[in-house]
Amino acid sequence: MSLTLTPATDLPPEAQRELAAAFEALENPSLAARLAALAGMPVEALRARLPVAVQGGLDGAVRAALQLAIATAMRSGPAVSPLPVPSAWFHRGMAAASGAIGGAFGLAGTLVELPVSTTILLRQVAAVAGEEGEDLSAPEAAAECLKVFALGGTTPADDAAESGYFAVRIALAEALKGAVGRTIVPGFMAAVASRFVGPMGLKISAQAAPILGAAAGAAVNIAFLEHFRGVARGHFTLRRLERSHGAAAVRAAWDGLADTRDAPFLAN
Repeated sequence: MSLTLTPATDLPPEAQRELAAAFEALENPSLAARLAALAGMPVEALRARLPVAVQGGLDGAVRAALQLAIATAMRSGPAVSPLPVPSAWFHRGMAAASGAIGGAFGLAGTLVELPVSTTILLRQVAAVAGEEGEDLSAPEAAAECLKVFALGGTTPADDAAESGYFAVRIALAEALKGAVGRTIVPGFMAAVASRFVGPMGLKISAQAAPILGAAAGAAVNIAFLEHFRGVARGHFTLRRLERSHGAAAVRAAWDGLADTRDAPFLAN
């Protein structure tokens, strides 16, 4: 029989449950496996199937998509124009439609669809932020929403010490230094793009497979949306808990969860 250790914490029980759910979403991403399953090929094969020319230009394409998304999504988000249906369903429908159109035209259509799906994704992130009590009119709101793209991605240089939630969050805060008001400094955008380009490359590879077509393009976009919605929920839940209970208490409880995860199971 296994014994699960519960770390000592000053957080109340409901906050502990919310923190545990956020920990699971932020420290155990599953996007690569989901996209590989949809495409019917291993993750490494999925990464390798993009043409070399596309791989070389993907970083610039992702940066351009992020710039366009931040210029439009935050101004047209749910705080500005209320949605006629629940946010999750609205953005799911938009993502499916966008992916279907892109997938129907293969790689070329998928690349054209990239800024559209990124804008839809950022709108969904902003909606989650608002649900968790973020002030979307605050100067830092756009940057916090963009952080979700980095938190839900990786870079080839990542290791266990550098890819954890707080390590990435601290690195992004460093990259954001020098920002004034709503200005997103180039270094911060580059840091986000460097981590978002990995998941985006997998998405394009899976969605652009000629055998998949429009229906699978929609499925890939929905998987992508659901992954980053979960990351957004975890990030903004954590920020809400920090506002309510203090950053130090939340971080201590988070470290306790990490220690419990890393500890060997005890059997009797």
